[in-house]
Amino acid sequence: MSVPGAAATPASVAEAVAVQEALRSRVDLVGPGPAEPATVAGLDVAYAESDDLLAAAVTVLDTRTLAVLDQAVSVGRPAFGYVPGLFAFRELPALLAALDRLSTRPELLVCDGHGFAHPRRFGLACHLGVVTGLPAIGVGKTPLVGDWVPPAVERGAWSALRDGGEVVGRVLRTRAGVKPVFVSVGHRMSLENAAAQVLALTPRYRLPETTRTADRLCRDALLAAQAQAPPAAD
Repeated sequence: MSVPGAAATPASVAEAVAVQEALRSRVDLVGPGPAEPATVAGLDVAYAESDDLLAAAVTVLDTRTLAVLDQAVSVGRPAFGYVPGLFAFRELPALLAALDRLSTRPELLVCDGHGFAHPRRFGLACHLGVVTGLPAIGVGKTPLVGDWVPPAVERGAWSALRDGGEVVGRVLRTRAGVKPVFVSVGHRMSLENAAAQVLALTPRYRLPETTRTADRLCRDALLAAQAQAPPAAD
């Protein structure tokens, strides 16, 4: 079930932190979540160098073929300032707008970012999951918090990502001999299932196909928006 008001943009950093603290208890870290989802969505955001424009993209993939079934974008201004640990508030309105434009409701959200592996245990994947009510996971290229031992070199090897003695995610090797990704639960998923879904979405590359397709889409949308923008006044 989605939470009314959970997507509202806070007026200050203190208010944003309070929102994360208040909503954290609503996160379902057990799941187990869909074992064989038919559709999975990738979500990503691209920013202009000036940081005054962003493009949010959602792509929905057929998990059997990894073909894109549906996609949507939303272009606008960041809704919140650049504050580490509070990125969800910058991106959430645009991502929700893109999700609303889909004609296909995905069974799982895969975010380019973190979920439980967050200083307040409420990253973007958690926030999106709580707001939409959909199962969600975070897949980060780099860690936000935690310590880990490098996993073995073979594909599928993993090690625990720990923060303050608590397991907050997995460091997962998606390609043999290539640096790992950082997987954490967002909402209505188990960590075991989250890692399994990431492996299923990475048959050839380090990053999930959901992330790769959404990344291309948001970058293209940003370039198109910038090309249509009127020239700056002298």
